[in-house]
Amino acid sequence: MAGTVTHDPQSAAGGRQSRPLIVTEDADLLDDLLRLCAAAGATPEVHHTLPDRGGGWEAAPLVLVGDDAARRAGGAARRRGVVLVGRDQDDPGVWKRAVRIGADHVLMLPDGEQWLVDRIADVAEGVGRPALTVGVIGGRGGAGASTLACALAVTSAREGLRTLLVDADPLGGGLDVLLGGETAEGLRWPAFAASRGRVGSGALEESLPELHSLRVLSWDRGDCVAVPPQAVRAVLAAARRRGGAVVVDLPRRIDDGSAEALAQLDIGLLVVPAELRAVAAAGRVASAAGMVVRDLRVAVRGPYAPGLDDREVARLLGLPLAGELPVESGLQRPADGRTPPGAGRGPLARFCREFWERALVEAGAA
Repeated sequence: MAGTVTHDPQSAAGGRQSRPLIVTEDADLLDDLLRLCAAAGATPEVHHTLPDRGGGWEAAPLVLVGDDAARRAGGAARRRGVVLVGRDQDDPGVWKRAVRIGADHVLMLPDGEQWLVDRIADVAEGVGRPALTVGVIGGRGGAGASTLACALAVTSAREGLRTLLVDADPLGGGLDVLLGGETAEGLRWPAFAASRGRVGSGALEESLPELHSLRVLSWDRGDCVAVPPQAVRAVLAAARRRGGAVVVDLPRRIDDGSAEALAQLDIGLLVVPAELRAVAAAGRVASAAGMVVRDLRVAVRGPYAPGLDDREVARLLGLPLAGELPVESGLQRPADGRTPPGAGRGPLARFCREFWERALVEAGAA
């Protein structure tokens, strides 16, 4: 059980030391907290009594106070990132003690172990602002969604953002192929199929192929065509914790795995050619994806059928207009791998730059 008292704890990102602080004289509780720190990959600083003023108490990004030490910590300076840890879930006095020491959270073991491991791991990884995560999905087959996803990722990387491109469509042929990196060393989706719980964000990034200054999580040429939803959730959560930008290429058919990916998007882009049949097909995709994606927008690709323009397509679908995709051959056929989609100064690259400029401002990251 974990409960909130006042405010969320402050992120570890900000230059402070990354070691959590444990304050307790309870040997059994200390053993449990050390075990959880080890599981999260963190080495804590341990004190049986309150550290000297100006020392570990104020500098640590996360402070774990045993319930036995709550009274002794009552005179400590107020700060964020304090968690009061106990075992007796039926003790009503624990909340008063938490308020007295200015704790952000009250946590009871063993029920709150996974929450605490995640918080400690955030500290160990120096987690700050999560990545701006954008998903691209085709309104119909051949809409150019995969190429747009690659172009957005290439543009993001060229603008200096840490960028991860995720291929969430197992039947799409592989984004590493589209980027000319099918033989590049690194892990593919099948290696993460057994992932559960928390995946280390740094380890994930380092394990993936690096192509055109970005990391790519794609599929191999084996028989694996699905990854369990739990694994998709764990991998994308790790990617987001790393910060920067994450671009996800999504299949049109929504299954449990793609639904997990959709749920982690900040923005969804539905790519729709300006044709009546494409708009009709896109309406079904939008209906399914819109049940999960908080912010779904339409990107309209020309040329336009008679009576249609980008605003009319957006109106028919009932979605905000993200913009008009340029009429460019790269959206209709795969790149040759030597020049990745979105490279250079063409209209597709310009569309992607303008999209990121707006999206980053909206997210408050620029």
